[in-house]
Amino acid sequence: MQIAKGFQAGLAATVVLSILMVMKSVMGIMPELDLPKMIAGMMGAPNSPIIGWIVHFMIGTLGYGFAMALIARSTTGKSLVAQGLLLSFIGWLIMMVALMPMAGAGLFGMNMGIMAPMMTLVLHLIFGAVLGWTYGRLLMSQGRTASAH
Repeated sequence: MQIAKGFQAGLAATVVLSILMVMKSVMGIMPELDLPKMIAGMMGAPNSPIIGWIVHFMIGTLGYGFAMALIARSTTGKSLVAQGLLLSFIGWLIMMVALMPMAGAGLFGMNMGIMAPMMTLVLHLIFGAVLGWTYGRLLMSQGRTASAH
């Protein structure tokens, strides 16, 4: 299993996602949807968004990176981008039915309106595509054959 490559891909995807999240915030799009602040609040530190950012990077890098390496190992020959998309969709679904209600945003974050689940789905899918694509590129750079498209 290529865990280190999974972590690298997870970090790359998390950086891309984080840039998009910051851009969303700077443009004033859905300011109430501040995931690092939401995570920090769930951890009992609502005034320390850095804690939310750290947890966000840990989940994206370590959690998704490990899961990508694991799922890619068990489904040889499948598109790694498709696997990343599936993984990120599952993560989005867990976020919508467990984490959003725990954070007080309601099921699927509907207390913030329909844009909350839609925006987070798009962001998760971009994350998943970058995760799978990057993991595939890392494997190919190592000389292993992988379907990265």
